[in-house]
Amino acid sequence: MDGTTCLKALLLAMQQYEAGRTAHCAAQLVKQVEEVSALKCELLLSSGQPLPNECVRGLAELTGSATTCPTVAAAILSLLAQLACDDDSKKILDCNLDLVGILASLVYRYSATPADPLVLQSLQLLQKLTYNTRVFPSSSHVYKLIDFLMVNIQSHSDDIMLPCLGLMANLCRNNYAVQSHIKSLDNVKSFYRTLIHFLAHNSLTVVVFTLSVLASLTLNEKVGEKLFDAKNIHQTFQLVFNIIVNGDGTLTRKYAVDLLVDLLQNPKIADYLTRYQHFSACVSQVLGLLQLKDADSAAKVLELLLAMCAVSGLRPQLCRALFKPAAAPKLRAIGRRQAEHKAEPGPALAQWLGSPVGGAEACSLKALRLLDQLLEEALGADGDPDDARSFVEMLLPVLLDFVKGADNNLRQHCERVTHVNDVLLVMCGEATTRALLSHHVSAQLCLSQVETLLAGCHGDSPAADDALSQVCAEALLGTLELMSKLRQQVKDMETSFYRALQDRRIATPLALALTSHHRKRVRTGLALLLEATPLPDFPSLVLAESMAANNAYRQKEAELSVKRVAVRDVPPPGSNASASSSGVHSLAEKLHNDLELQERAEDAHVSDIIDMYEQKIAALASKESRLQDVLEAKAVALSQADRLIAQCHFQQARAEAEARKLAGLLKEAERRREELRAELGAQLEEARRSEADTEELLRHNARLQLDSEEHQALKAAYNSLLDRFNESERLLKELQTAHADLSKQYETLKKNQQTLQTQHDKTVSLLREKEKEITSLRSDVRLKDQDAAALRGELRAAADERREQERQKRELEDALDALKKELNKTEQARKDASIKVSSLELQKSQLEAKLKQREDQLGKHSAMIAMIHSLSGGKQNEVNLSL
Repeated sequence: MDGTTCLKALLLAMQQYEAGRTAHCAAQLVKQVEEVSALKCELLLSSGQPLPNECVRGLAELTGSATTCPTVAAAILSLLAQLACDDDSKKILDCNLDLVGILASLVYRYSATPADPLVLQSLQLLQKLTYNTRVFPSSSHVYKLIDFLMVNIQSHSDDIMLPCLGLMANLCRNNYAVQSHIKSLDNVKSFYRTLIHFLAHNSLTVVVFTLSVLASLTLNEKVGEKLFDAKNIHQTFQLVFNIIVNGDGTLTRKYAVDLLVDLLQNPKIADYLTRYQHFSACVSQVLGLLQLKDADSAAKVLELLLAMCAVSGLRPQLCRALFKPAAAPKLRAIGRRQAEHKAEPGPALAQWLGSPVGGAEACSLKALRLLDQLLEEALGADGDPDDARSFVEMLLPVLLDFVKGADNNLRQHCERVTHVNDVLLVMCGEATTRALLSHHVSAQLCLSQVETLLAGCHGDSPAADDALSQVCAEALLGTLELMSKLRQQVKDMETSFYRALQDRRIATPLALALTSHHRKRVRTGLALLLEATPLPDFPSLVLAESMAANNAYRQKEAELSVKRVAVRDVPPPGSNASASSSGVHSLAEKLHNDLELQERAEDAHVSDIIDMYEQKIAALASKESRLQDVLEAKAVALSQADRLIAQCHFQQARAEAEARKLAGLLKEAERRREELRAELGAQLEEARRSEADTEELLRHNARLQLDSEEHQALKAAYNSLLDRFNESERLLKELQTAHADLSKQYETLKKNQQTLQTQHDKTVSLLREKEKEITSLRSDVRLKDQDAAALRGELRAAADERREQERQKRELEDALDALKKELNKTEQARKDASIKVSSLELQKSQLEAKLKQREDQLGKHSAMIAMIHSLSGGKQNEVNLSL
């Protein structure tokens, strides 16, 4: 059977299964689904036909239904996975059918049995749909899906953990809503710990998924700063490059490239990569992957190289690796890739220039953009053109073959020519490469290319439309700019350039460029306008009319977008066609009358106006035919309107139920938000109290520091007092020696003065009493010495205790809970030491008073001895008894 018959049979089987969900109907539906899968119609959705879209819509609704049996759901999921092969099909499945929400509800329905094959199949299809797609969590099922993924990622089963981790990486990438939801969960810290534990997993795919999730969630937080800091980032670079070069497969390489692209968006990590010592060797290995025949791998490698070109510090190293591969360092090849990395990267990159422009890979356009940036770097002021000369000689024939060859798809041909023109214009910026280019380019080649693009701009192609006109205009402007650059070097190029500028059809692409919102197109259009204005046959009036028409059309589009005018019912095809035909004929009559009036005035620009209106009439006629075709297609589509209206009513009822459910969830979220706000206020108050306690502790610590400084001052004063005490003790010893000498002299005087003994008995008795007092004073001094020694021991003990307290203080800085008790002990010990010091100072002052008293007594005794001596006849006048 052909595709249409299979789709009609599938639609009939779905209707029968919806009418009665019996085992026979389920078997018939599974059989029809398998027959459609066997057709290998991967581009069925992107074809734009109504029948395939209707079938897929019905299959998606059956998948989301809770009464669908698992066998039917599994067969439908297999077919949907086969259809989701390109970006357009995935966009239709996600935006038009909301397949992501349907699959999320299916996973939540079977969340109690995560190992169910239907769950694994749904997760794999979700991972395929959400890759490089931002999912907006508009449905509660998406949040439930995230909770399911977080729970099962932390499970011990690799079968469920791996697809959950890959899907989580897709959901978190460049999606602030999903990231905020995950960070607000209570178990996010345990989730982070699990992810960090996965970094040591033996599967490279798990490691890449984990790094992708961590980079999305924690790159700008403290956890991410620790994971991707200067110490770990070089190991991360080496790991990612090893996975890209020696990965388990295309899927792992895709996610590794996406991870490195996301990391390069961080300026700090990009700066780390510029200083990575093995970067040149790693880039050589990555360029070696272009030798593979896998378009997906080549597309991701080119995407990575384009991301590296966005970093200014990496472009010179990429140029050396591509244009001078012999000078780049080589890493030791590993395993099966050893033979693949031997070829030079230049020819490997050039082979992808001939790949198809369309499709999900678009390797050709990516390779051309990469060459544009690298050649601009190599041929610029800071580059070395000699390095790129041999590569340019090899590249030029390949690029010019694209210009010469005609593609069946005009849009793809124009896109390729636009990028080729960009590369050739970069080559024109340097004298050597411009000379090489002038030997390969001819005026006839450029002129034929201009003719092809002008035909595309004016709708000569049956597939022409407004978007195609824009693409053709951009390619045409690039070709004309290239002719302007080479008109002095290539023979007949200047004549061909001015001939193209005087073509009346040039007004349309030039008007599109001058009214464009792209800065580069406007600059190119202005440069060409300056060249074309002095030419005699330049269609300036046609250009002005085209620019005015473009501006009016753009203003009309803006008004329609603001007012949001509803689409009215389509009139019958016959009446619309007759109205269009009569409008065209009336317009022709008016133009004829206007032209008759203008002939009398002999206007010099009559021919220009006639050509302009003839082009407009031809365009209106072609638009009339296209509108006729559209109206016929609408008439055919009206036959399906009743059934679609019934389905819309059903979907509207389901949407209203979902809206009521969302309203309940919104109320619950508001209540939860208020609770979280109150909890946040309490936590902020607690944080303020903690901050106040910390400030009080800091002030108390400052007071303790002042007390410590005061203690140091007291210790210095004590040391000075101790020195004075030692000096007093030395003087006391000298006095004792002098007293012994005086005793000897006294015995001598006693022998000499026996005659006066009777007169001095009283004096002698007094002297004996004084001697007894001196003896008692000596004993008192010895006691004071013992007390001073005891005080010194106590002071040393106090100093040891203070050092112990300082050590305890340093330890107590890490344990703030015991700080107050230890500080109180330290304060009490300090007070005791201060009391002891003050008592010691009091004792010292008392001792000094006693010493002064004894000195006074000794002075009296000396006076008495002197008096006795004078009474005895003054035989020894030279004796000095003073202190």
